[in-house]
Amino acid sequence: MPQTKVEEVIFGFGHPNVQATHHATVEFTKDRNLTRNGDCVLVVGSDKGLTEFSQEFKAALRKPKAKLTVKIEVGSLKEEILAQGSPHLALSNPTEMVLRKSDFPSDRTLGIRADKAAKDLSRELVDKLKNPTQKAKITLTVRA
Repeated sequence: MPQTKVEEVIFGFGHPNVQATHHATVEFTKDRNLTRNGDCVLVVGSDKGLTEFSQEFKAALRKPKAKLTVKIEVGSLKEEILAQGSPHLALSNPTEMVLRKSDFPSDRTLGIRADKAAKDLSRELVDKLKNPTQKAKITLTVRA
């Protein structure tokens, strides 16, 4: 049976309070405000939330063996996070998207069993994302 490949592309921005120090998650949000407590948030002001993803993307991500590749591009810097999908993903939060190292599914969960959390990301990339005018491109690719 041929493998399904579906992509979604999100654009967002940095913020002076980006820290990316969380040990278990990475978050992208449509919110433009970020407090110092949001230590897992990498990108704010994203142009899409989970509710705006295509039905095809969501269906592929909910397949039992779905693999998710998250490519983050900030200027010339690139970072990749590998995660898994799950039939238990609600994909229903309109503003927050969270990649988790754990298996915990919530309405905010984009992927589980991620190979990186916020603290594992390149500090050079994180430093660029402390600039509120810095644009980020996030390409989500599901193979199922």
